Amino acid sequence: MSALHRRARTAPKPGIPEDELPSFLKSSSESEEETNEEEWEPKKKVARKARVPKAKVPRAKKPTAAAQKKPAVPRKRTKKVAVKEELDTSVPIAAPGGNEDAFHLLQPKEEEDVEPRSAARKLPVKGRPAHSLENAEGPSTSAAATKRKVKSEEPEEDFTFDEPPLKKPKSATCPQGKPVKCAASAKLDEEHKMNWDIVQVLSQRTGVEEWVCANIIRLFNDDNTIPFIARYRKELINNMEADALREVQQTLEELQTVAKKVHASIQKLKKEGKLSESLLTALLNCRTLEELDHVYAPYKTGGKGTKAQRARQLGLDHAANLLIENPRELNLHSYVKPSVEGLSTVEEVKSGVQHILADMIAKDKETLDFIRDLCQRKYICIQSSLAKVTSKKANEKDVNKFHLYQNFSCNIKNIQHHQILAINRGENLKVLTVKVNVPDGVKFEFCRWCVNARWRPKAYAQPELMELLRYSTEDSYKRLIYPLLCREFRSKLTSDAEKESVMMFGRNLRQLLLMSPVRGRTLMGVDPGYKHGCKLAIISPTSQILHTDVVYLHSGKGFREAEKIRTLLLDYNCGTVVIGNGTACRETEAYFADLITKKYFAPLDVTYCITNEAGASIYSVSPEATKEMPDLDPNLRSAVSIARRVQDPLAELVKIEPKHIGVGMYQHDVSQNLLKATLDSVVEECVSFVGVDINICSEILLRHIAGLNANRAKNIVEWREKNGVFINREQLKDVKGLGPKSFQQCAGFIRINQEHIRTHCSQQGELAAEGHKAAANEKQGKKKTKAAVNIIRRPNPLDQTCIHPESYNIAMRFLTLIGGSLSDIGKSVMRQNVDVIINNEGLEGIAKKLNTTGQTLQIIIDGLTQPEGFDIRKDFDKPDFKRSIVCLEDLKVGTILTGRVVNATLFGVFVDIGVGRAGLIPIRNITEDKLSKEKKRRSLGLGPGEKVEVRVREIDIPRSRITLDLIRVL
Repeated sequence: MSALHRRARTAPKPGIPEDELPSFLKSSSESEEETNEEEWEPKKKVARKARVPKAKVPRAKKPTAAAQKKPAVPRKRTKKVAVKEELDTSVPIAAPGGNEDAFHLLQPKEEEDVEPRSAARKLPVKGRPAHSLENAEGPSTSAAATKRKVKSEEPEEDFTFDEPPLKKPKSATCPQGKPVKCAASAKLDEEHKMNWDIVQVLSQRTGVEEWVCANIIRLFNDDNTIPFIARYRKELINNMEADALREVQQTLEELQTVAKKVHASIQKLKKEGKLSESLLTALLNCRTLEELDHVYAPYKTGGKGTKAQRARQLGLDHAANLLIENPRELNLHSYVKPSVEGLSTVEEVKSGVQHILADMIAKDKETLDFIRDLCQRKYICIQSSLAKVTSKKANEKDVNKFHLYQNFSCNIKNIQHHQILAINRGENLKVLTVKVNVPDGVKFEFCRWCVNARWRPKAYAQPELMELLRYSTEDSYKRLIYPLLCREFRSKLTSDAEKESVMMFGRNLRQLLLMSPVRGRTLMGVDPGYKHGCKLAIISPTSQILHTDVVYLHSGKGFREAEKIRTLLLDYNCGTVVIGNGTACRETEAYFADLITKKYFAPLDVTYCITNEAGASIYSVSPEATKEMPDLDPNLRSAVSIARRVQDPLAELVKIEPKHIGVGMYQHDVSQNLLKATLDSVVEECVSFVGVDINICSEILLRHIAGLNANRAKNIVEWREKNGVFINREQLKDVKGLGPKSFQQCAGFIRINQEHIRTHCSQQGELAAEGHKAAANEKQGKKKTKAAVNIIRRPNPLDQTCIHPESYNIAMRFLTLIGGSLSDIGKSVMRQNVDVIINNEGLEGIAKKLNTTGQTLQIIIDGLTQPEGFDIRKDFDKPDFKRSIVCLEDLKVGTILTGRVVNATLFGVFVDIGVGRAGLIPIRNITEDKLSKEKKRRSLGLGPGEKVEVRVREIDIPRSRITLDLIRVL
């Protein structure tokens, strides 16, 4: 260790002295990180010397003009740039560790590292190496690595690409690539550090341990995606699920937004000369946007200013301070100036002092903390009533929708999220009037505390002045503090309700996307309609369009069209009909059920199912649909989409904007930015966790893989069309725009089917291999030898698994340990070998022997033992296929039925029981003992697609409403 410290201190000697450093190197905290990281890595000395000549990029030539005056500077600066570019290749992976207990040692370290990012530089100096993507043979997680192991892995620098860093020195303030939001807050911490610690506040708000919060912040700062963190960094986040990670991320972004806005406000006030010490402290104490608005409101430009500001402009600030500090010296009559408006009488002077005191009380942190704590202990309720001016614009139908809230009152601690959203909607429509009711006892106790404790004069004050102080506290409460409390309560309730609504939408969407695909069947999709007919589309088991047509089933031609449908089903051997749940769905379902009952399609055993067609019409006229089916009428495209939704729900539904899928609640009333970010994240999570075969998947599906975007997906498809199939994951590095960070994030979620590769190679033979070599050589230039290219071109069976390339070396050592081989992946012999060694040595024991973590080893075991073509969706439910139909009138109270959840809300779950109208299970009837024990659940909520057994409790035929009771989840 002493040698390491000594080396770290002596390494910078050849560099430029600090006073001669360029300004961008001095101001960047990331530059300090790069210097320290380089000091720590002893082996890179050799590589650095070899790379100095390579650094002759245009950036290095800029100081040539100054070189005539200072000949020594260009040489040194060239070296500095070379070092910087080399360091860019290293992508630190959050948790360094020196032994198998690194996971535990991380806890105190991470908490320190998050505040100023420069604090993180202490870790390498202490000799705890940080893993990076270039360590192809080492664990990518917080797995420990000995110094000897690190040295042996250094030559594998090819893994992190030498080229991209030469293109990336632009981001001096964020060497890991594209800056993230927290980069702004890091800069903010240097200039105006907040008076609260972001790790502690994040932990308090989310209920997550501080060390986990510190790790999460570092992982997001390094541009890691939620799917990557949730799967490959489990030990750093204490095995949190993606939903919980998403909640922490949203809270973190809120705190960073507050810090950023505080910083902007401070800079603005500085320019205007209004920033005082007390104001700076008040701003740095703000933890929410509401607090910031309250503190900053008086200083906004425009308007007459507040009453307190006008009084201060008249010079009464001194009088207000004297009343608190030394009331014996205060003489209000001395401030009277008959010729000045606002000071012409003693009463006006008193009024001005009162406004200043009220403002001081309302801005004081201790006072606000007291009133907030007091409200927590009192009964605060939110009330809604019918608006007196019940607008003529609001029609009677809108008014009737809110009959439950026309005389509504509820404790803010007990009110449900859906009730808040309903009240807000009624208020926006001018149907309801809403107010927060704070009891008078809060006001009396608050005013008494202010006068007798917090704002009590420090010396004897005359009764006249004490009365002025009492009036000031009452005025402060009524005019400033009470409105602030109401805004805070409403904002907090609305924010929580919106978050829960969005999270519910995300859970429903995930359940829908992960529905089990119906493979190996030819399907007929039906988009029902009256006047314009029912659109038909028959698709093959591989989603190819075989036939499209239009039939008119509900205009007196039903019998004639039945023969056409029968012919199509027999010609294409199609035994499954998928009906969209839009207009005329019920009639179309009855039509097919009647024909099936009469065995009209014999010898085919035809079944049908109903699927959600939300968004199909929007998709049918989208550019993606036009590109995919250019010669097809938009009406027929929707029928194709309906059939494909059952055949492979994930591949089809990702083509549609998530909010159009229609499995949420109050989705138009919540923050649209939050909704879009959450739903896009859920889609990315689902697509990534299922995985895609890069050689056959669509460009649209590729866009949603973690680490990829529209441009990268397009480049991958273009590369595939130009060069043929991908042989292994390493070839992704050849794709334009896909750098080390993108590769790290996406590689584990991309699959390469080995059977497909073997077939391709046998067809193409040596000619194709040579073509690929030429393409690779053209991309890499002269940097790689033919031998290196040949190694890259070799198929790797691990590429068909969920194992990340950074863990391939560990996987190979594990295979050696159990006596297995790559050819055994997914076979029963592999499972037997793994079970034997796990039973003998235990998972943690093997992980310690392999110098990795239990979580990483578990992923490796899963990847090696899962059968070829494994799909996590196989455990999810499939659509219900029926042959007959039941009507609403056939139902009776007490009837027991099975159904499938179609939507989940905050007040209950809607279940399709096959009568054309979904029934509602109220949330109070969903209890833990009725839920399936086999399925992991984060909450008591049911999701779309789950099969349930229910009992009919109530039937309201005029309003077509069915109330159900949950018996059990099937």
